[in-house]
Amino acid sequence: MKTADEAAGLAALAAVPVGVGAANGTQPVGSTATLDGAAPAGTVGAAASAGTIVNRISARIANDAATPYGRSKSLRIGVSLTVLAWAIHLVADVLRGFAAGRVPWANMYEFAMTGTLLIVTVFLIVLTRADLRFLGTFVTGMVLVLLGIAALRFYVEVAPLPPALQSAWLVIHVFVASLGTGFFALGFALSVVQLLQFRREALVASAGRVRLRFLATLPSAATLENLAYRVHIIGFILWTFTLMAGSIWAEKAWGRYWGWDTKEVWTFIIWTIYAGYIHARATRGWRGSRSAWLAIVGFSAVMFNFGVVNVFFKGLHAYSGL
Repeated sequence: MKTADEAAGLAALAAVPVGVGAANGTQPVGSTATLDGAAPAGTVGAAASAGTIVNRISARIANDAATPYGRSKSLRIGVSLTVLAWAIHLVADVLRGFAAGRVPWANMYEFAMTGTLLIVTVFLIVLTRADLRFLGTFVTGMVLVLLGIAALRFYVEVAPLPPALQSAWLVIHVFVASLGTGFFALGFALSVVQLLQFRREALVASAGRVRLRFLATLPSAATLENLAYRVHIIGFILWTFTLMAGSIWAEKAWGRYWGWDTKEVWTFIIWTIYAGYIHARATRGWRGSRSAWLAIVGFSAVMFNFGVVNVFFKGLHAYSGL
C-alpha cells in the first residue's frame, strides 16, 4: 500500500507537463490532456494505468537530465573552493602518511582524514558525470563536522602499527571500505534531498504551502531516487569486497575467517541493510520515501560502526588509537 505522501507525489509527477515531443508518446508543454491521452479533466472516469504513469515519470526524468540546474556564479565559486579544499586536504593526508611511514589509516584520526577525503573525491568525480552541485553544502558540511570531531576527539600522535595491521591487506581492505563509505555518503545525501523533494511535490499536488522554495530548482524526487540507487549499488559492491577482504585478512592474522567480533558483526549488518535496500527496490517495488528511509538507516549504521563501535566496543578490531 502506498502512503498518502507517495500517492500525492505520484499525482504531482503525473500532473506536471513535460517538454518532449510526440516521438515518445507524451504531450507537449502546456497540454491539458490527461495521462491516458483521453479527454481533459472532468471527463475521465478512472485513474491512469500504472504503465502510463511510469511513462510520464520517465519523460519527467528525461526533462530533468536535459535541464541545466543552477548555472550561477556562486555555484562555480563553490565548486572551485571545494576543489581547493580537497587539494589541501589531500596534502595533509599525504604528509600524515609520510610522517608515519605507512598508509594514513591505521587509527580513528587517520581513518577520519582519509575517509572524508574520499567522500569529497567521490563527490567531485560524480560531478563530472552529473550536475549534483546542489549537494555541495550538504557534503562539505558533513565532511567539516566529521573532521572537527576527528581533530577534537580522535587525534593521536603518530605511532607504529600493531602486528596484526602489518599486512598488505591494510592497504586494500581499509581503502576499499573508505571508498565504499564515500559512495554511501553521497547516496545518503541524495536520499535526504529526495525526501524533501518528495514532500514538496506532494504539497504542490495538494495546493499546499511550500516553504523550501529552492527545491523547485532541483531535480524531481524520481530522478534523485534513481541517482541514489545507482550510487548505492557502487557502494554496495565496494562494501561486499570489504567484507570478503576482511575475512581473508582475519584468516591470515587470527587463523579464522569469521569470529563474531563486534566490528565484523556490524560490517555484516551494514551489508545486510544495503542488500535489503537494493533487493526491495528492485524486486518488491519499494519506491519513494520507503527506499529513501532504508538508505538513510544504512548510512546511520555506517556512522554508528565508525563513531560508536570503534570507540566503545572492545574486540580484536580495537585499533582506534584512543
